[in-house]
Amino acid sequence: MKNKRIVYFVLLPLIVLAVSLACENKDKNKANSDSIIEGQTSILVDETLLPIVDDQVTIFQSEYDAKITLIPKSEKEIIKEFTNKKSGIVVLSRDLTKEEFTFFKNNRITPRATPFAIDAITFIKNSKSNDTLIDVKEVLDFLKGTKNNIKGLVFDNPNSSTATYLCKLAKIESLPTEGVFSFKTNDEVIKHISENEGMIGVVGINWLTQPKPAMKEYIDKVNVLSVKTADNKYVYPTQDNIGSRKYPLARVLYIINCQGYNGLGMGFASFIAGEIGQKIIAQSGLAPVREPSRSFNIRNKIENK
Repeated sequence: MKNKRIVYFVLLPLIVLAVSLACENKDKNKANSDSIIEGQTSILVDETLLPIVDDQVTIFQSEYDAKITLIPKSEKEIIKEFTNKKSGIVVLSRDLTKEEFTFFKNNRITPRATPFAIDAITFIKNSKSNDTLIDVKEVLDFLKGTKNNIKGLVFDNPNSSTATYLCKLAKIESLPTEGVFSFKTNDEVIKHISENEGMIGVVGINWLTQPKPAMKEYIDKVNVLSVKTADNKYVYPTQDNIGSRKYPLARVLYIINCQGYNGLGMGFASFIAGEIGQKIIAQSGLAPVREPSRSFNIRNKIENK
């Protein structure tokens, strides 16, 4: 009888602890408004990548009982809000830096970065211009203040990923004030270049391969420039050249999940990097990170039509 009492008093605290943890996990699940394929959440998206992510969300929502709100912002704005925990999911044209990764680890969250596509930074000029070639070195020299054949560069936003990318290549902190102009969106850059000769626009290629219907007339009035490579060849940003990295300004796109639980961030990342998501990428003009499978019908006889 005494032994039974000892066992009882030993097990009782463990039983209470187990029940407490179960209730705590249940409360956590209730607090979250989403699971892997259900519920609702928001995603901060690099505005230069909005068209392709918007397509992915449309198909994802048609397959699952989920509602995802996309919030397009510049890269610098996204990182600021991400580290302030205003959203647990972001889509960027780069992975987290070592410092950014450490920030989340220190907050007991392990970031999950999933590569899902390769896109490209492109240069565009008015179609009336006969020049369809550009040397990145000239662009970088211009950003550093050297006068050359470039009359001016037009960006979507001074804080965008395209601006940050070229500033990093030029080894400068920010865009210069002279000869460089910026708007708010890639569409505005395309429209401006289509209506003005002499300037060079800098845009994400997805805005050219998947334009809104109202933008088609403006895109028809611009030329995408071929870029000079290190071996003195000029390469056009085709899907093959982007995927093989022959185009020098190709960049890998990532969806980064720091929700800290099994929510829509994990589900959407699996979808966008999976079979259906990669097919959507391939059809968009961007390059998928892995080649989606193809189905073939094999017939025993050839039909004459």
